[in-house]
Amino acid sequence: MKSFELFGLKEEEYKTIVEKLQREPRDTELGVLGALWSEHCSYKSSKVHLKKLPTKALWVIQGPGENAGVVELDHKVWLAFKIESHNHPSYIEPFHGAATGIGGIIRDILSMGARPIALADSLRFGLPVDKRIVKGVVRGISHYGNCIGIPTIAGEAYFEECYKTNPLVNAFCLGVIPAGKMLRARGKAGDLLFLLGSSTGRDGIHGAVMASGEFGEDIEEKLPNVQIGDPYFGKKLIEALLQIIDEGLITGLQDLGAAGLSGSASELASKSKCGVELWLHKVPLREENMTPFEILLSESQERMLLVTQEDKVERLKELAKYYHLEGEVVGKLTKDGVLRAYFKDEIVCELPVSLIVDSAPLYEKPYEEPKYINSLRNFDQNTLEEIEGKHILEALKKLLASPNLCSKEWIYSQYDYQVGTNTVIKPGGDAALLRIKWVEKPEIKSDKLVAITVEGNGRMLFLNPYEGSKYIVAEALRNLACVGAKPLGITDCLNFGNPDRPEIMWQLVKAIEGLAFACEYFEVPIVSGNVSLYNETVEKEVIRNIYPTPIIVAVGAVEGGKFIDHKFKEEGDLVLLIGDIKRDMSVAGSEFLKVIHGKVLGDVPYVDMEKEKNLHKLLLKLIEEDVIKSAHDVSVGGLAVALLESLFHTNLGLDVNLYLDGRLDFFLFSENPTLVVVSVERERVEHLKDLVESYGLDWMLLGRLREGGFFSLTNNEEKIFEVNIRELQEIWEKSLESLL
Repeated sequence: MKSFELFGLKEEEYKTIVEKLQREPRDTELGVLGALWSEHCSYKSSKVHLKKLPTKALWVIQGPGENAGVVELDHKVWLAFKIESHNHPSYIEPFHGAATGIGGIIRDILSMGARPIALADSLRFGLPVDKRIVKGVVRGISHYGNCIGIPTIAGEAYFEECYKTNPLVNAFCLGVIPAGKMLRARGKAGDLLFLLGSSTGRDGIHGAVMASGEFGEDIEEKLPNVQIGDPYFGKKLIEALLQIIDEGLITGLQDLGAAGLSGSASELASKSKCGVELWLHKVPLREENMTPFEILLSESQERMLLVTQEDKVERLKELAKYYHLEGEVVGKLTKDGVLRAYFKDEIVCELPVSLIVDSAPLYEKPYEEPKYINSLRNFDQNTLEEIEGKHILEALKKLLASPNLCSKEWIYSQYDYQVGTNTVIKPGGDAALLRIKWVEKPEIKSDKLVAITVEGNGRMLFLNPYEGSKYIVAEALRNLACVGAKPLGITDCLNFGNPDRPEIMWQLVKAIEGLAFACEYFEVPIVSGNVSLYNETVEKEVIRNIYPTPIIVAVGAVEGGKFIDHKFKEEGDLVLLIGDIKRDMSVAGSEFLKVIHGKVLGDVPYVDMEKEKNLHKLLLKLIEEDVIKSAHDVSVGGLAVALLESLFHTNLGLDVNLYLDGRLDFFLFSENPTLVVVSVERERVEHLKDLVESYGLDWMLLGRLREGGFFSLTNNEEKIFEVNIRELQEIWEKSLESLL
């Protein structure tokens, strides 16, 4: 292997470097450029397409390009939020890979001057289940989040064969900023750079390069590339930084993530239109005999680079000591646009900042529709054997036991989702809800509640990336509407396979275009995000790519304190289905089709964007006027599962009486969009129907809630089944735990 290949560079990229420098680069310089030109840092395969995404709105303070997006909640509070991936490290070392993913996203939020107050995650695991990976990832997330004292309040987890050697671990964080107090990675020539946090070790070197390549049979060799996190240092770093900001000791900051000090300093210098000097011999170390290369590129965790001035340094050192952190001036911003790293009196790296940050090659990689698409979509669901009579109940039990449908309480019960006492709706519903209350700053609070929901459906994207992206955006915004929240913004994490394969690049392009169309239609900006490519494993010439899996987190606001959850409330209330009901019910891409029929086929159920938007508006009005008591969208598992999720833990029963002309199994298990189950008092049901029709939508009376804890289904006067809800609840609750 040639020297430049060791740093993840292609031959043509190396030639470009030599041409620009007019000399052969040092190994240290190759390390810096290899890391900052990696797919993980430069987005060189996706940047040209990411420009299609809508990023602006009147309430957007900061869009993509900084460490996190920032939106205005009200005149006192701004919100910072972002999602990022830590996929490759979590396969190599599940516990530390997942834990440092949480630590990294927390620092992204902190670097905007925000106090991190909530976490969420999106997880994908393989089938058959690898218990080591699943347990390690969940333990890593819970360990870091619980120890640092930030609640994990929302998330999702899915299991598919394609994630067997490429699990996805996407971490989200939200923070609050006093309005007008946002910080950026900015400084001016002459400003000093103060390194605060943990000492520097050898962990994580080449981490960015590792995250920008596929896995092969050399997986064990990549173990040293995984960082090791310490949440207790992370907690001290948060509190120290917030005090430093309060005292006005810094004018900018940047976290140390990919490529370590070299990445942080060069990005800060680029955004400041400056050069930068680094004094590597001043960096506090925790290991002996570290080389300049290792110091510059270490991805040791819990470190931040602060922009300050000479007269503030003494106080910064005092606070670092008070919080038991390392703190030292390690460089300064300069006028000449060059990054120079010194080790004692020797220059070990001298590169134009523009070469590091702006000259990373941009590729318009070829793409073409995969050959598999036509065979998948050439599917007639009417050829499926109909599930009838008592077999409907058997199918329902199988679905409830599916790892994609069963309760994820085994996962989220390991997270402290109540720490901080701001969680209003806990994990397990359509969207989590939290109040805004900054304890140290009682003036920083809001009358609005903040809603967070996480969505992604790789199977639907596999069938149709464009329509699948529209499908997941619609579902995320529907989730917000189900609790009474209006959307403020979306952050996305685009997880895809190897973009050097034209069919994978096609998935990425079409998914981005679908996201762009849906977000523009719903007028919701994408304010931050991350791209994770090369989620592929090649073993003995067998290629395994993941499903195209964009994950989106939608953040919204509930005004006036009016919100509801998905649980049914009282005996005698009526249960209705509202939305886009009169269309054909499709089971394409559904859990029913895979679990019961063993097939992943069809085209994504089409989203009627106008009806979907009207449904969101309708739900907000129904909640604002106290018309409905609960709302739960129909999604994975279909209507039958949505009804049961609303019944579990309520001690209520439900009699469903249907009069269907078509197939009952399709009606119960379709995952068509634009459908929501609501409950309403009998006295208000006519008003509900009138409102639904006024928005151009359909309604269907499903049944009435009763005592007794039984779920019965009748169709055209024929009793299909009656079952004790506790029997179904036990299947739903125990399946994941028994699997693991």
